[in-house]
Amino acid sequence: MATNLELFADYFQIHVLDDVSEIDLLTGRPDDDSDDFDHVVEASLNLASGRMVVLGCTDYGPDAARFDMPAGWTRVRTSRRNLEAAAFPDPDCEDEPEDMEEIRLQTWPAPYALPDIIKRWTPPDA
Repeated sequence: MATNLELFADYFQIHVLDDVSEIDLLTGRPDDDSDDFDHVVEASLNLASGRMVVLGCTDYGPDAARFDMPAGWTRVRTSRRNLEAAAFPDPDCEDEPEDMEEIRLQTWPAPYALPDIIKRWTPPDA
């Protein structure tokens, strides 16, 4: 399963949570393609309801994207790219795709594990 979502990620946040379109639901841990991204992290999420919700920080919850998932512990890998352009957009091209951050979420069933920073992006000095 996979999808593209346009979220208003104010405060530089998105929320991924359980709930009482297309995201990758994998059968196992994906291959490491972190060279293609600026920042990559993994964390565990207990989807007791079997529904995952993805929304921007101030989005209206009932309108958020929802995905049927296997109930129980799920691992979520968040890969982000184009961070420098999004952090320092060209004033003449604001809101253009070239100035927008891209976020990919991949999920797969896995037992609980501590969060893991696979690759960390450090913004350049402004």
